[in-house]
Amino acid sequence: MIGFSDKLVERTRSFSAEVDSLLFSFDGFVYNPLDYAWNVHERYLRQYVHPEPNILFLGMNPGPFGMAQTGVPFGEVEAVRDWMGLSGVVEKPPKEHDNRPIRGFSIERSEVSGKRLWALMATRFGSAQNFFSRHAVMNYCPLVFVDGGKTGKNVVPEKLPKTERVALDAVCDAYLDDMVTLLMPKALVGVGKFAQKRLQGSANRLSLTLPVVSILHPSPGNPQANRGWQEKVEVQLREANIW
Repeated sequence: MIGFSDKLVERTRSFSAEVDSLLFSFDGFVYNPLDYAWNVHERYLRQYVHPEPNILFLGMNPGPFGMAQTGVPFGEVEAVRDWMGLSGVVEKPPKEHDNRPIRGFSIERSEVSGKRLWALMATRFGSAQNFFSRHAVMNYCPLVFVDGGKTGKNVVPEKLPKTERVALDAVCDAYLDDMVTLLMPKALVGVGKFAQKRLQGSANRLSLTLPVVSILHPSPGNPQANRGWQEKVEVQLREANIW
Protein backbone atom coordinates (compact mmCIF):
# COMPACT_ATOMS: atom_id res chain seq x y z
CA MET A 1 0.00 0.00 0.00
CA ILE A 2 1.33 3.43 -0.95
CA GLY A 3 2.18 5.56 2.09
CA PHE A 4 1.14 9.10 2.93
CA SER A 5 4.36 10.80 1.81
CA ASP A 6 4.46 8.86 -1.44
CA LYS A 7 0.87 9.90 -2.20
CA LEU A 8 1.75 13.50 -1.38
CA VAL A 9 4.82 13.47 -3.63
CA GLU A 10 3.07 11.69 -6.48
CA ARG A 11 0.13 14.12 -6.49
CA THR A 12 2.46 17.12 -6.32
CA ARG A 13 4.47 15.86 -9.29
CA SER A 14 1.27 15.55 -11.32
CA PHE A 15 0.23 19.03 -10.15
CA SER A 16 3.51 20.43 -11.43
CA ALA A 17 2.97 18.80 -14.81
CA GLU A 18 -0.56 20.19 -14.97
CA VAL A 19 0.49 23.80 -14.38
CA ASP A 20 3.35 23.35 -16.85
CA SER A 21 0.81 22.47 -19.53
CA LEU A 22 -1.05 25.78 -19.14
CA LEU A 23 -0.43 28.62 -21.59
CA PHE A 24 0.04 32.23 -20.50
CA SER A 25 0.01 35.21 -22.84
CA PHE A 26 1.34 37.94 -20.58
CA ASP A 27 4.63 39.63 -21.45
CA GLY A 28 6.96 38.02 -18.96
CA PHE A 29 8.41 34.84 -17.52
CA VAL A 30 6.87 31.93 -15.65
CA TYR A 31 8.99 30.06 -13.10
CA ASN A 32 7.88 26.72 -11.65
CA PRO A 33 10.02 25.81 -8.61
CA LEU A 34 8.26 22.45 -8.43
CA ASP A 35 10.37 21.67 -11.50
CA TYR A 36 13.78 23.28 -11.09
CA ALA A 37 13.80 23.12 -7.25
CA TRP A 38 12.04 19.75 -6.96
CA ASN A 39 15.01 18.22 -5.18
CA VAL A 40 14.43 20.50 -2.17
CA HIS A 41 10.63 20.59 -2.42
CA GLU A 42 10.37 16.81 -2.23
CA ARG A 43 12.53 16.83 0.89
CA TYR A 44 10.23 19.45 2.39
CA LEU A 45 7.14 17.38 1.63
CA ARG A 46 8.58 14.18 3.05
CA GLN A 47 10.11 15.73 6.15
CA TYR A 48 7.64 18.45 7.10
CA VAL A 49 4.15 17.68 5.76
CA HIS A 50 2.33 15.17 7.96
CA PRO A 51 -1.26 13.89 8.17
CA GLU A 52 -3.89 15.41 10.45
CA PRO A 53 -2.21 18.71 11.36
CA ASN A 54 -4.01 21.06 13.72
CA ILE A 55 -3.70 23.82 11.08
CA LEU A 56 -3.03 23.95 7.36
CA PHE A 57 -1.59 27.38 6.52
CA LEU A 58 -1.97 28.35 2.87
CA GLY A 59 -0.07 31.03 0.98
CA MET A 60 -0.88 32.42 -2.46
CA ASN A 61 2.16 31.71 -4.67
CA PRO A 62 5.96 31.75 -4.35
CA GLY A 63 7.81 34.94 -3.59
CA PRO A 64 10.71 35.78 -5.93
CA PHE A 65 13.30 35.61 -3.13
CA GLY A 66 11.70 32.78 -1.16
CA MET A 67 10.15 29.65 -2.65
CA ALA A 68 11.28 30.75 -6.10
CA GLN A 69 14.85 30.26 -4.85
CA THR A 70 14.54 27.36 -2.41
CA GLY A 71 11.47 25.38 -3.45
CA VAL A 72 9.94 25.71 0.03
CA PRO A 73 6.74 27.70 0.76
CA PHE A 74 7.66 31.12 2.20
CA GLY A 75 11.17 29.78 1.73
CA GLU A 76 13.44 32.51 3.06
CA VAL A 77 16.93 31.06 2.71
CA GLU A 78 18.14 31.28 6.32
CA ALA A 79 14.91 29.78 7.67
CA VAL A 80 15.00 26.90 5.19
CA ARG A 81 18.69 26.18 5.60
CA ASP A 82 19.26 26.86 9.30
CA TRP A 83 15.87 26.32 10.99
CA MET A 84 14.46 23.53 8.82
CA GLY A 85 17.84 22.04 7.99
CA LEU A 86 16.95 21.61 4.32
CA SER A 87 19.30 21.85 1.37
CA GLY A 88 19.63 20.39 -2.09
CA VAL A 89 20.08 21.09 -5.76
CA VAL A 90 18.27 24.08 -7.26
CA GLU A 91 18.55 24.22 -11.02
CA LYS A 92 17.36 26.92 -13.44
CA PRO A 93 14.00 27.55 -15.11
CA PRO A 94 14.05 27.23 -18.92
CA LYS A 95 13.92 31.02 -19.30
CA GLU A 96 14.59 33.67 -16.69
CA HIS A 97 14.58 37.44 -16.45
CA ASP A 98 18.06 39.00 -16.34
CA ASN A 99 17.18 40.90 -13.18
CA ARG A 100 15.37 37.99 -11.48
CA PRO A 101 17.84 35.10 -11.76
CA ILE A 102 17.43 31.90 -9.77
CA ARG A 103 20.46 31.58 -7.51
CA GLY A 104 19.04 29.03 -5.08
CA PHE A 105 20.58 29.08 -1.62
CA SER A 106 23.22 31.57 -2.70
CA ILE A 107 20.63 34.35 -3.17
CA GLU A 108 21.69 37.32 -1.06
CA ARG A 109 18.33 39.04 -0.77
CA SER A 110 15.96 37.96 1.99
CA GLU A 111 12.27 37.16 1.51
CA VAL A 112 10.57 39.39 4.10
CA SER A 113 7.28 37.47 4.15
CA GLY A 114 9.06 34.19 4.83
CA LYS A 115 11.38 35.74 7.38
CA ARG A 116 8.43 37.08 9.34
CA LEU A 117 6.36 33.89 9.11
CA TRP A 118 9.11 31.50 10.18
CA ALA A 119 10.38 33.84 12.90
CA LEU A 120 6.90 33.71 14.46
CA MET A 121 6.84 29.92 14.32
CA ALA A 122 10.38 29.62 15.70
CA THR A 123 9.54 31.97 18.57
CA ARG A 124 6.37 30.12 19.48
CA PHE A 125 7.34 26.50 18.83
CA GLY A 126 11.13 26.44 19.04
CA SER A 127 12.27 23.80 16.58
CA ALA A 128 10.94 23.20 13.09
CA GLN A 129 10.21 19.62 14.07
CA ASN A 130 7.95 20.78 16.89
CA PHE A 131 6.09 23.25 14.69
CA PHE A 132 5.57 20.88 11.77
CA SER A 133 4.43 18.03 14.00
CA ARG A 134 1.17 19.97 14.42
CA HIS A 135 1.06 22.31 11.40
CA ALA A 136 1.44 22.22 7.62
CA VAL A 137 2.33 25.07 5.27
CA MET A 138 1.62 25.00 1.54
CA ASN A 139 0.93 27.38 -1.35
CA TYR A 140 -2.17 27.58 -3.52
CA CYS A 141 -0.33 28.23 -6.79
CA PRO A 142 3.25 27.01 -7.40
CA LEU A 143 4.08 29.45 -10.19
CA VAL A 144 6.06 32.69 -10.09
CA PHE A 145 5.07 35.32 -12.66
CA VAL A 146 7.81 37.81 -13.53
CA ASP A 147 6.98 40.92 -15.57
CA GLY A 148 8.96 41.20 -18.81
CA GLY A 149 9.89 44.83 -18.14
CA LYS A 150 13.30 46.03 -17.05
CA THR A 151 12.71 45.58 -13.32
CA GLY A 152 11.17 42.12 -13.56
CA LYS A 153 8.59 42.90 -10.89
CA ASN A 154 6.49 40.17 -9.35
CA VAL A 155 3.04 39.71 -10.92
CA VAL A 156 0.31 38.19 -8.74
CA PRO A 157 -1.85 35.51 -10.43
CA GLU A 158 -4.94 37.70 -9.95
CA LYS A 159 -3.54 40.04 -12.63
CA LEU A 160 -3.59 37.38 -15.36
CA PRO A 161 -6.22 37.55 -18.13
CA LYS A 162 -9.48 36.08 -16.89
CA THR A 163 -9.54 32.97 -19.07
CA GLU A 164 -5.97 32.09 -18.09
CA ARG A 165 -6.64 32.78 -14.42
CA VAL A 166 -9.73 30.57 -14.49
CA ALA A 167 -7.77 27.72 -16.05
CA LEU A 168 -5.00 28.10 -13.47
CA ASP A 169 -7.50 28.26 -10.60
CA ALA A 170 -9.17 25.04 -11.77
CA VAL A 171 -5.86 23.15 -11.58
CA CYS A 172 -4.90 24.72 -8.24
CA ASP A 173 -8.34 24.13 -6.72
CA ALA A 174 -8.19 20.44 -7.64
CA TYR A 175 -4.78 20.10 -6.00
CA LEU A 176 -5.92 22.00 -2.92
CA ASP A 177 -8.97 19.75 -2.56
CA ASP A 178 -6.74 16.69 -2.80
CA MET A 179 -4.34 18.11 -0.20
CA VAL A 180 -7.14 18.91 2.25
CA THR A 181 -8.56 15.41 1.73
CA LEU A 182 -5.16 13.76 2.16
CA LEU A 183 -3.97 15.81 5.14
CA MET A 184 -7.31 16.07 7.00
CA PRO A 185 -6.40 19.26 8.92
CA LYS A 186 -8.51 20.42 11.84
CA ALA A 187 -8.48 24.08 10.73
CA LEU A 188 -7.64 26.05 7.59
CA VAL A 189 -5.78 29.36 7.76
CA GLY A 190 -5.20 31.57 4.75
CA VAL A 191 -2.12 33.77 4.82
CA GLY A 192 -4.05 36.74 3.48
CA LYS A 193 -7.64 37.06 2.28
CA PHE A 194 -7.01 35.53 -1.14
CA ALA A 195 -5.79 32.28 0.38
CA GLN A 196 -8.69 32.23 2.83
CA LYS A 197 -11.10 32.51 -0.09
CA ARG A 198 -9.51 29.54 -1.86
CA LEU A 199 -9.61 27.50 1.36
CA GLN A 200 -13.26 28.34 1.93
CA GLY A 201 -14.03 27.24 -1.60
CA SER A 202 -12.28 23.94 -0.95
CA ALA A 203 -14.15 23.41 2.31
CA ASN A 204 -17.43 24.09 0.53
CA ARG A 205 -16.67 21.69 -2.32
CA LEU A 206 -15.68 18.98 0.17
CA SER A 207 -18.65 19.69 2.49
CA LEU A 208 -16.36 20.32 5.46
CA THR A 209 -17.39 22.35 8.51
CA LEU A 210 -13.92 23.01 9.97
CA PRO A 211 -12.83 26.60 10.78
CA VAL A 212 -11.56 28.72 7.86
CA VAL A 213 -9.91 32.01 8.80
CA SER A 214 -7.19 34.36 7.57
CA ILE A 215 -4.19 36.05 9.10
CA LEU A 216 -2.58 39.31 8.09
CA HIS A 217 -0.28 38.76 5.12
CA PRO A 218 3.36 39.37 6.15
CA SER A 219 4.39 41.07 2.90
CA PRO A 220 6.17 44.42 3.33
CA GLY A 221 3.80 45.65 0.62
CA ASN A 222 1.03 45.38 3.20
CA PRO A 223 1.29 48.53 5.40
CA GLN A 224 -0.43 46.82 8.35
CA ALA A 225 2.27 44.13 8.38
CA ASN A 226 5.15 46.53 8.89
CA ARG A 227 4.40 47.24 12.55
CA GLY A 228 3.99 44.38 14.98
CA TRP A 229 2.99 41.71 12.44
CA GLN A 230 3.81 38.85 14.78
CA GLU A 231 1.76 40.23 17.67
CA LYS A 232 -1.19 40.99 15.39
CA VAL A 233 -1.22 37.48 13.96
CA GLU A 234 -1.04 35.84 17.38
CA VAL A 235 -4.08 37.90 18.42
CA GLN A 236 -5.94 36.91 15.25
CA LEU A 237 -5.33 33.20 15.83
CA ARG A 238 -6.24 33.38 19.52
CA GLU A 239 -9.46 35.27 18.80
CA ALA A 240 -10.35 32.64 16.19
CA ASN A 241 -9.72 29.90 18.78
CA ILE A 242 -7.08 28.42 16.49
CA TRP A 243 -4.17 28.94 18.94
